[in-house]
Amino acid sequence: MIDSDAPLFIGLMSGTSADGIDAALVEFIDGDGPRCRLHAGLTQPWEPGLREELVALGQGAALDSLDTLGRLDAQVGLAFAEAANRLLEASAIDRRRVRAIGSHGQTVRHRPSSAPAFTCQIGDAHRIAEHTGITTVADFRRRDVAAGGQGAPLMPAFHLAMLGAVDEDRAVLNLGGIGNLTLISRDGGVRGFDTGPANALLDGWCQRHLGRSYDAEGAFAASGCVEEALLARLLADPWFELPPPKSTGREQFHLGWVEAHLGEGQLPAANVQATLLELSAATVADALLRHQPRTRRVLVCGGG
Repeated sequence: MIDSDAPLFIGLMSGTSADGIDAALVEFIDGDGPRCRLHAGLTQPWEPGLREELVALGQGAALDSLDTLGRLDAQVGLAFAEAANRLLEASAIDRRRVRAIGSHGQTVRHRPSSAPAFTCQIGDAHRIAEHTGITTVADFRRRDVAAGGQGAPLMPAFHLAMLGAVDEDRAVLNLGGIGNLTLISRDGGVRGFDTGPANALLDGWCQRHLGRSYDAEGAFAASGCVEEALLARLLADPWFELPPPKSTGREQFHLGWVEAHLGEGQLPAANVQATLLELSAATVADALLRHQPRTRRVLVCGGG
């Protein structure tokens, strides 16, 4: 049951995988510590044509133009509003109960190491507010980048509030398009950073060779063998040696990056998929061993 007096909030998110819009209806509860109660949730898939444009734009494709950016900003905002309205209909909640919508938007460019650093998310929050009638809060990342951060301040803070205050070192691993870790130490310290590619490369390679949007149950990767020489070339990318905090995206890790490391020989597609999976696992393990070797518990989330 939902407390009749408790304020409700809707969160909207589409990650680097761009596989859909996640919408969640939540309630925050005060007590011995902050708690978050999920009352309803859904994932609204992107229209295929729109998803293709978003992925291409994120990789710096030729369609990159101000007109394209403006149009997609409006389209993404409308799609986010539709997801919020569908969530309200499915949960049978009076929208007047919802205090605010928090919308991350869709990242289409992330350059934390450029001079000056910048990050860009689209999904017009004004359209979300107009089409839902609910106050909408957005643009979470740019202030952090302006302050010298990586533009991802919310997840580590949320993980610390929900999962901290324990007598062990913990980690929260999110396997989205890009893998990222939140490290929570027993003394209350928290750090968050990206580990490297995850679903973005696996999904892209699967789409190219099987015509499927993702590798269901990991069957494609399981049918192949890890190509150790290819794995070594991928792991030699200088990005993996950068110290945290660090972040990345499709600008850095895309299929063109994979192809540049394939060499002249023709490798079986399944073997490349298995190698990309091993790359994700190896970079996560390396990050844990380097930066919080006494981790006792890893909590895993995300589409991977």
